[in-house]
Amino acid sequence: MTCIDTHVHFWKYDRKRDAWMDDMKILQQDYIPQSIEPVLRRNDVEGCVAVQADQAEVETRFLCELAKTHPFIKGVVGWIDLCADNVEERLQHFSEHTIIKGYRHIVQSEPNDFLLRKDFQRGVKMLKAFNYTYDILIYHYQLRPTLEFVSRLPDQPLVIDHCAKPDIKRKEIDNWSRLMREIAQNPNVYCKLSGLFTEANWKAWSAGDFYPYLDVVFDAFGTDRLMYGSDWPVILVSGMYVQWKSLLEKYMENYEPEEREKVFGLNALRFYNL
Repeated sequence: MTCIDTHVHFWKYDRKRDAWMDDMKILQQDYIPQSIEPVLRRNDVEGCVAVQADQAEVETRFLCELAKTHPFIKGVVGWIDLCADNVEERLQHFSEHTIIKGYRHIVQSEPNDFLLRKDFQRGVKMLKAFNYTYDILIYHYQLRPTLEFVSRLPDQPLVIDHCAKPDIKRKEIDNWSRLMREIAQNPNVYCKLSGLFTEANWKAWSAGDFYPYLDVVFDAFGTDRLMYGSDWPVILVSGMYVQWKSLLEKYMENYEPEEREKVFGLNALRFYNL
């Protein structure tokens, strides 16, 4: 079965730049391709998409360089300033790197109305001409403006990272479920099955904690628009790589083989043009 991990990060730890890791000691070290390659092999994952973790063009170049020497990195989701006046020029510049498949901004750290900024939407609208995707990184409480955002971009391939980070720890689901279902009515929007371990009670979760949330996204997006992702190495603060992949495999054990293959690999190939 084709299996692609659509959400992996790499970094060389910098205490000042990576201050967001202050309460996650396990992340305060270098995580490079050599660290995950044996993990992917053990879990029958043939490739991954490297996603930006820092908002600087040097990050995009860093990921592109890693991909040159590690062929299991099948694609890069980079960063440029999508609000900049010269965004088209920067997109043209980076288009020389064919490994880049899309872009992302860390919207979860921005004001709730950030996605509705005219300069930001102008930048995102330029992605289509370069055949780029856009990853939407938000918390569950940012879903209302996200719904308006996606409604304005009907032709742009979009993906919700980490199922919009629902509040699994407090078992809050109703408002998240309603808005995710509305967003899923836009056929150009996909959803990544990733990042949920860190939204639960770290080290004290059970598989059943995630099933109600998986029920919602499987029902809303269907197996044609869901993609497997690990969020490695961030996942390590709350669990192991094999635990998340095994949990999803168990959840899908009664699905048809072709549906499982879509979620674990084929949708990623199509969405990211891998």
